[in-house]
Amino acid sequence: MVTVEDILRAQRADGPATVLAIGTATPPNCVDQSEYPDFFFRITNSQHKTELKEKFKRMCEKSKIKKRYMHLTEDILKENPNLCAFMEPSLNVRQDTLVVEVPKLGKEAAQKAIKEWGQPKSKITHLIFCTTSGVDMPGADYQLTKLLGLCPSVKRFMMYQQACAGGGMVLRMAKDLAENNAGARILVVCSEIASVVTFHGPSESDLDILLGQALFTDGAAAVIVGSNPIVGVEQPLFQLVSAAQTILPDSQGRIDGHLCEAGLIVNLGKDVPELISKNIEKSLKEAFDPLGISDWNSIFWLAHPGGPAILDQVELKLALKPEKLRSTRQVLSDYGNMSSPSVLFVLDEMRKSSAKEGLSSTGEGLEWGVLFGFGPGLTVETVVLHSVPINN
Repeated sequence: MVTVEDILRAQRADGPATVLAIGTATPPNCVDQSEYPDFFFRITNSQHKTELKEKFKRMCEKSKIKKRYMHLTEDILKENPNLCAFMEPSLNVRQDTLVVEVPKLGKEAAQKAIKEWGQPKSKITHLIFCTTSGVDMPGADYQLTKLLGLCPSVKRFMMYQQACAGGGMVLRMAKDLAENNAGARILVVCSEIASVVTFHGPSESDLDILLGQALFTDGAAAVIVGSNPIVGVEQPLFQLVSAAQTILPDSQGRIDGHLCEAGLIVNLGKDVPELISKNIEKSLKEAFDPLGISDWNSIFWLAHPGGPAILDQVELKLALKPEKLRSTRQVLSDYGNMSSPSVLFVLDEMRKSSAKEGLSSTGEGLEWGVLFGFGPGLTVETVVLHSVPINN
């Protein structure tokens, strides 16, 4: 006689969740970071605020970002002057744009991932969509299902307002889904158009808005996750070995965002880099003690590129060699902080650079690695990765 336990065992996969493909996308509008302060203060009619402009220039220089991709263009901003003002009602305009453009940018990244995966999209069983850029009902998950022509019975999960921790969070969810549903193939999409939801004119009374303008950019990333890759058909990239989430102690209010008539207002505490670096080793030990690993330079690193101050503090606290955060710093330089997709861009950057340099595996030739996401709360996502050999 078949028991419930027999049925449950048959429903589960017998291998670890594995990243099978990655795709990324950005809006076509690329802006040089060195030119952005002049553009920002001109388009917001704030050129008379000379001291504030000089402060913003210094922020942009310290950001280590060389270029940014933005949905917003000069024409769009001229047509919608309320976006350029400080705290003027503008939510309707922002929402009308985001409801259309967020799933559209996600579609572009998803199509690249599906093409690399090489399997019919009808084999996608689950969809996880993550964005902090706007809210709507039905959500961006529903819209993407329609845009891609996925099966109507695809199992959808919509994650709103997870911000910079979202990239780690969706991998944690995908791991659980893949390992508990035999044959599942999960399409994970993070799509952010922060330039629309967080663009505001400058004000001496709110320097967090300036910092956000210096850091936040637009982009989308997609990954395909599943267990037991089909040999000769699917190409495994990284195995998702374990995943954890924690709220850092004494961190409430350090990163938060509030959606109001003027858009999303983000607050960034000055002590965020210190709080993250102070607590990161505890997360590392909890994740790697079961593997007997305590040398943080012996693993590969994929950290959310939240900003140079966070990376510098983590590097100093853990005595990391400069090359450990190379992929993260490269993404920060080339794309800025795209919020939830950023760490997935780092994942893509690492596997590509590893192959280009002729290394033995996707994790810069190393067996074990860690992916970190940092977001509102302060929430930290920690994912342990196992590198897969590169088929040259």
